[in-house]
Amino acid sequence: MIEQYFKTNQETWNKRLELHLDSKFYNLTEFLNGKNTLNSIELDLLGNIEGKSVLHLQCHFGQDTISLSRMGAKVTGVDLSDKAIEKARTLTTELNEDVTFINCNVYDLPQHLNQKFDIVFTSYGTISWLPNLNEWANIISQYLKPSGTFVFAEFHPVVWMFDDDFEQIGYNYFNDGPQIEQEIGTYADKSSNKTFEYVNWNHSLSEVMNSLLNNGLIIEQFNEFDYSPYGCFNGALELAPEQFVIDKLKRRIPMVYSIKAKKI
Repeated sequence: MIEQYFKTNQETWNKRLELHLDSKFYNLTEFLNGKNTLNSIELDLLGNIEGKSVLHLQCHFGQDTISLSRMGAKVTGVDLSDKAIEKARTLTTELNEDVTFINCNVYDLPQHLNQKFDIVFTSYGTISWLPNLNEWANIISQYLKPSGTFVFAEFHPVVWMFDDDFEQIGYNYFNDGPQIEQEIGTYADKSSNKTFEYVNWNHSLSEVMNSLLNNGLIIEQFNEFDYSPYGCFNGALELAPEQFVIDKLKRRIPMVYSIKAKKI
């Protein structure tokens, strides 16, 4: 059943790609003209990455991956969507960047890559597509050099407890199994009438942190933020540049968290 869930999600991300490439959310024109798509939340944790090797997990069509390369790193990006990786490779060629892209499930990466990295990076809307965080953390640990760094920014699990309109609690904070959903449009293009089916899993903060600790990583920083750098939720209100909250909740809930961890 898990493999079928992954297949469903792969098909969904393949279908989403066309909408995303044309969306204001991803603003491909600005990116092609040199815009760095990373946010201050993750940039503050990454620091100077000039000359470092970076593994970017769940990279979509590679904007953040290429942004890391533009900062001087040697980067490898991984994603489940074959269409997204195909586009990422096209962008890499077009921009003359030296970036490697691999199309596979995160859990299957050892079948495709045999290398250690200075940094493993992943961000925003990634772990909800994975059922087992212990396996995820094991992959991170496996690909880090000794004393290597894991940098992670993600939407806060409190956000995923609410229904889509933030009217009431609709989901369990803890991982109670797969959530099979249907959605019209996407976070990047809410005006689309296309329907997407997908499967998600919620993950508590304790599940995230314990999975990392159990796989040989020491958490050096943990931060929570009362805003999102993306206005991708229903009822989002921009209080400051690239600082979005839910209008009816303002700054009363955590929207994003970040972690910096070191491989023992």
